[in-house]
Amino acid sequence: QVQLVESGGGLVQTGGSLTLSCAATGSVFNVCALGWFRQAPGKEREFVAAISASGSKTYYVDSVKGRFTVSRDNAKNAAYLLMNSLKSEDTAVYYCAAYIWGGNAVSFELHQYNFWGQGTQVTVSS
Repeated sequence: QVQLVESGGGLVQTGGSLTLSCAATGSVFNVCALGWFRQAPGKEREFVAAISASGSKTYYVDSVKGRFTVSRDNAKNAAYLLMNSLKSEDTAVYYCAAYIWGGNAVSFELHQYNFWGQGTQVTVSS
């Protein structure tokens, strides 16, 4: 029902910025809550940020608050993750994920999401 493709990853120096994009196909994007997750080598996948279907509500893990901003453009079937003041510990594969929920809810629970992209690598060098 929803296919997600991430882009925008790359190599950046500590303190730099990157914007990740998540392009979606499918007719239900505007009733999907979206999340960004990341997985570093040898670690479990973890929640980063989420945004409600309308975009009116967002939620962040404490470690990225004030540095990352999640947004979406339902007219373009796209979501974004602006990452500023990047740190070496932000190095990971970043995934966009979605689940169908037209309300104002957001979720940090990995199991809640049933549509996933393939991931994009972000490497922060010190």
